[in-house]
Amino acid sequence: MKLLFAHGWGFDRSFWKPLADLLADLPHAIDDRGYFGSAQGAFVDGPCLAVTHSFGTMLVLREPPPGLMGIVAINGFDRFSARPDRAGVPLRVLDRMLRRFGEDPRAVLTEFRRQCGADAEFGEFDAVLLREDLVRLRDEEAPLPSVPVLSLQGGRDPLLPEAMRTQVFRNASVRRMDFATGGHLLPLEAPEFCAKVVRDMIGARP
Repeated sequence: MKLLFAHGWGFDRSFWKPLADLLADLPHAIDDRGYFGSAQGAFVDGPCLAVTHSFGTMLVLREPPPGLMGIVAINGFDRFSARPDRAGVPLRVLDRMLRRFGEDPRAVLTEFRRQCGADAEFGEFDAVLLREDLVRLRDEEAPLPSVPVLSLQGGRDPLLPEAMRTQVFRNASVRRMDFATGGHLLPLEAPEFCAKVVRDMIGARP
């Protein structure tokens, strides 16, 4: 089984290094959205398991590879913003981010990454693409997957409300797991645990 890694908003392919190193015996491809350099699309031929983080889950759900057999969605979701019948991040929070992003995108990106638990400095970035995807986070809802999903969430995620974490992928074939002490960057915080989850998902395939 091949792996397809897809990172979230405000990060790049290097985000996956700790986890990918632990799964180096499995063939894999790592997508890069292009926030901090040239985009590097990942093509996977044949059956594959998507390992996604945060907004990367929505991207894979929007354009699933032909051979997609399942998804390990880490801190992932099919919709980010709240709506009257569904928990999520309040629209006012995203509207405020968008307003501030137009004034000082670096400050907003820095604050977001720090809120998630990433303090590393970063260089030049594509503010246009980041803003476009921030709008998508506010407005879009990805289609439900037709393949099994393992939703792995952090019990102390500072970004995703608890009610949201328990509702993601509702009406899909989903198995839910919670890493009680984890935040929003589980592949960096607990790569060994995430690697075990991925291997168990592969082993559970019929």
